[in-house]
Amino acid sequence: MLGIGIYFSKKNNSADDYYVGGRTMNPTHIGLSVVATDVGGGFSIGLGGLGFTMGISGSWMLFTGLFGAWLAAVFLIPRLYQLKSIATLTTFPQMFKELFDARTAMVAGIISAIGYIGFTSSQLLAGAKLASSTFTGLEMNHALLIMGAIAVIYTAIGGIKAVIFTDTIQWIFLLSGLIFIGIPLGYMAIGGYEAIASTLPPELLSLTNLSWVDLVNWSFTIVPIWFVGMTLYQRIYACGNVKNAKKAWYVAGLFEWPIMAFLGTILGLFARVALEQGMFAEQGFTELDSFDPETGLPIFLSQILPVGIMGLMMSAYFSAILSTADSCLMAASGNVISDILKVETGFMSKDLRRAQIATFVLGVLALVLATVMTSVLELMLYSYAFMVSGLFVPVIFGLFTKMHSSLAAFLSMLFGGTFTLVLMIMGHRLPFGLDPNIMGISISFVTYLITYKIHKNAQY
Repeated sequence: MLGIGIYFSKKNNSADDYYVGGRTMNPTHIGLSVVATDVGGGFSIGLGGLGFTMGISGSWMLFTGLFGAWLAAVFLIPRLYQLKSIATLTTFPQMFKELFDARTAMVAGIISAIGYIGFTSSQLLAGAKLASSTFTGLEMNHALLIMGAIAVIYTAIGGIKAVIFTDTIQWIFLLSGLIFIGIPLGYMAIGGYEAIASTLPPELLSLTNLSWVDLVNWSFTIVPIWFVGMTLYQRIYACGNVKNAKKAWYVAGLFEWPIMAFLGTILGLFARVALEQGMFAEQGFTELDSFDPETGLPIFLSQILPVGIMGLMMSAYFSAILSTADSCLMAASGNVISDILKVETGFMSKDLRRAQIATFVLGVLALVLATVMTSVLELMLYSYAFMVSGLFVPVIFGLFTKMHSSLAAFLSMLFGGTFTLVLMIMGHRLPFGLDPNIMGISISFVTYLITYKIHKNAQY
């Protein structure tokens, strides 16, 4: 990965190359990069946790990823390429400047940057959690430092080209590891289907072991990210045209569900069987109620895989983690440089150097943040929710309606994102266990409508 970063550092001639790959990237590479980014470490470990607790029904989480990707391909991408400034855009918030104004773009940049710094941290945390749970004697902070240093360095020097090509390689590593190592060896280790059926409750082998609340929460948290994700907009710009971008998004959706969705949850299910069979007793884990579901998969793999094979499997998971961490770091860097600091990203060597320095500094910040976080999936979904609740509604009104109001967009972002964070921080529970993000989007929507009506009437 470091070698690829060094290689592409010599291929970047401008900040445009650094952030959007010169707008000439291959759609297949883009598609694999998109799914590698979306289904990275957090979902790899998180999906294992869902498989452990819910069984194969946990795979429906990534169905919302498929749905979101295809919605974006059909509606968002064609509309985006109708913008006059599409050929010069390098970030997601820059679109807000054309639809609304500079102040709105600034707020969008701040929200996006905060979200992606947090999401970068969650991926590094996922890697450290996996490594420290798997390798005896490896402390969490040491694992975090090793993985963080590698991701930050190759991303900072290589830019989006390095990110996309490493993502492709990392995704191949992950799929190969799951299909040819994890699934078959895990299946044999626990005794095959008969052992699974006799050990687990029947509902864990069903696709209906979830509630309507689960589907609603996942939908409102994950589907909208396809309309507001900075990592995704960078890749849309990198495709260069509508046809290539749509192709990339269709590829990404299919790899999310059913392929990765079932591979991840099935391995988590195997870990549940192993715990029930007493395979984790030597590690001191015998009680289901006191066991962390997210650690089930790495402990299971450490039990069944021999030396060498274990290294290959861990390489696969570390690849998934790095593929998301690097993309999120690039997104945060673009937001800070172009949208917050408003540094010109032209074709001078100094512009490229500024971008590289910003990426490195933000990577170090994300690494420090990861040292104080505890839950991978929770942190990841919170980062998602923060961006979605603040940015989704203005995107919909700005791109798909004629109801444009800079003030409405500004206030809807402010109230939507803030309200969601307040609910999360204070720990308030919504009725039926609904995600706070749903209330945040609702507040954002109502705020936009009311502000638009008042502002419109005030003009007459």
